[in-house]
Amino acid sequence: MRPRNQQKDPNAKDRDFVTALARGLQLLRCFKREDKGLGNKDFAQRTGLSNSTVSRLTYTLWKLGYMEFDPDTARYRLAPPVLALGYSCLHGLSAIEMAKPMMQEIATHCGMPVAAGGQDGLTIIYIDRCTGSNPVTLSIPIGAHVDLITSGIGRGFLAGRTAEERTTLLESIKEQDAENWDMLYQNFEKSFECYQEHGYCLSIGEWKPDINSIGVPFTPKDGTPPLAFNCAGPASHLTEEQLRTDIGPRLVEMVEKLHAIYR
Repeated sequence: MRPRNQQKDPNAKDRDFVTALARGLQLLRCFKREDKGLGNKDFAQRTGLSNSTVSRLTYTLWKLGYMEFDPDTARYRLAPPVLALGYSCLHGLSAIEMAKPMMQEIATHCGMPVAAGGQDGLTIIYIDRCTGSNPVTLSIPIGAHVDLITSGIGRGFLAGRTAEERTTLLESIKEQDAENWDMLYQNFEKSFECYQEHGYCLSIGEWKPDINSIGVPFTPKDGTPPLAFNCAGPASHLTEEQLRTDIGPRLVEMVEKLHAIYR
């Protein structure tokens, strides 16, 4: 089974698709927050590419300045130019800047963190986060990834996609986790029905035991990437009833205000 954030390549027969570029970007995406460095064997294992291909790609990315190489460990690390790309992306997401005060208001109200995220393969990557005052909270840092189909923010994102986009993503998830697919799809369908009725998706102990979360999608009108907002925390301090009757309506109202701004 492939890693959850790695989708089947839909561009294999696309004559305009530059495979070498895609593979280089695939290597950059291999890095995880906990990695202190990756060697060529690590890249090969995570991507399925041959050792010779990986060696050429890492050399090229090093020459371009996107990776740093430690000769003592024969491992690569991401270099500052990659961070510059990330900041350029964040600067272009004007919705995050506009949503920040409203996110903080909800976080202060409920004591739990409120976050924004976007798609990264079959995961959601946290782009921004506002913290609440409750000391018993869920600490997911900016840049962290969460599952697309089991988390509240991931389900919210899926719910906001077109039927065609959602079907494509669900088919990719099914291919990579066929063993658990029936349960995953059944739980998502229940959450999607909640979205259709109330405007938000729930995940009650399904992403991680004892963690409850809620997600609401947002599709900007300016063509920038779609987002989702969420609130998540320990079930002992963030109940399903609280999510349904208080935080969910507040998140939906926040997104409605953002849509009004974008009109």
